[in-house]
Amino acid sequence: MKTTKKAVVSGLAMIGAAALLAGCGAAPESNGASGGAAAGASDYLPCMVSDSGGFDDKSFNQLGKEGLDAAASELGSKKPIEVQSQSETDFASNLQNLVDQGCNTIITVGFLLAPAALESATANPDLQYVSIDDTVDQNFDGTTDAPNIKPIIFDTAQAAYLAGYLAAGTSKTGVVGTFGGMNIPTVTIFMDGFAQGVEKYNTDNNASVRVVGWDRTAKDGSFTGGFEANDTARQTAQAIIDQNVDVLLPVGGPIYQSAAVAIQDSGREIALVGVDADVYETDPSIGDLLLTSILKGIDVGTKDAIVAAGEGSFDTAPFIGTLENDGVGLAPFHDWSDRVPADLSSKVDALKADIISGKIKVESYLAG
Repeated sequence: MKTTKKAVVSGLAMIGAAALLAGCGAAPESNGASGGAAAGASDYLPCMVSDSGGFDDKSFNQLGKEGLDAAASELGSKKPIEVQSQSETDFASNLQNLVDQGCNTIITVGFLLAPAALESATANPDLQYVSIDDTVDQNFDGTTDAPNIKPIIFDTAQAAYLAGYLAAGTSKTGVVGTFGGMNIPTVTIFMDGFAQGVEKYNTDNNASVRVVGWDRTAKDGSFTGGFEANDTARQTAQAIIDQNVDVLLPVGGPIYQSAAVAIQDSGREIALVGVDADVYETDPSIGDLLLTSILKGIDVGTKDAIVAAGEGSFDTAPFIGTLENDGVGLAPFHDWSDRVPADLSSKVDALKADIISGKIKVESYLAG
């Protein structure tokens, strides 16, 4: 699809920028968008538009909101305006609504919002925009297409690689699975990293653990078509489980809730792997199912960007979360701690160090 191609090319073009970043780093001079710089902290108004998952998805939209709220509290700014999208058709009108309410900085949460964010940012060059999960590079030239947009993106393949190795080492059936909301890069980066980790486990241990739900060669797999916890998501999870899977990675906000229902209905011991947030903490009702979660520091990246903007130091340099700068990572094993062998846990730690050092290269659209 066109949006997928855009993100892949855009992400590859951002490699040069990624090499320059070790974390949030020191803020460069403001790029000239005056919204945050012009307003004193008490008058500064930060705002956010969610993707269709909603702010209570216990995942990436919720993390964005938490980061925004924490930034506003630290700044002592006006109470943020947070607008929830029900579908993609809401994006443009929600952004215009925030412009009309006098927002200084507008955060868009999710890859799918990027085109609407670009249109709004271009029409309002004096406002500041933060794009979570997309570089907004439709010109494919390695730079964000509007000078007033800051991208916050995450190489989650690195952390998913560790989760895949862990899943393969934990599996008793020799089959692990994954499925996603939509076949877009910010979803499939998890699935592909996960599969790479399984491949590494097989190589290291002369094993043959199989991945169901994602084909690395075809770059396709099992998808629900959206980010809602509904019967389609449950049926998709069930179809994966029926193939003797005993570790399952659903990627797409609240679709994990439907996967949890399918696991509970199966009556089998099947481990769930969460994404974005530590789902054990955000949704303790399914804590006993969770092997781990693949973390994505959306809250931290959002908070840092908004605090800088509110203090008059808006920085449009991309933030790229990696294992090295703690922008991505693995959550603790929590209730599964006693079921993860100590040597397997140690090996996962060693793999993390090897990825950070560059000894292991994890493929992704952000890293080649």
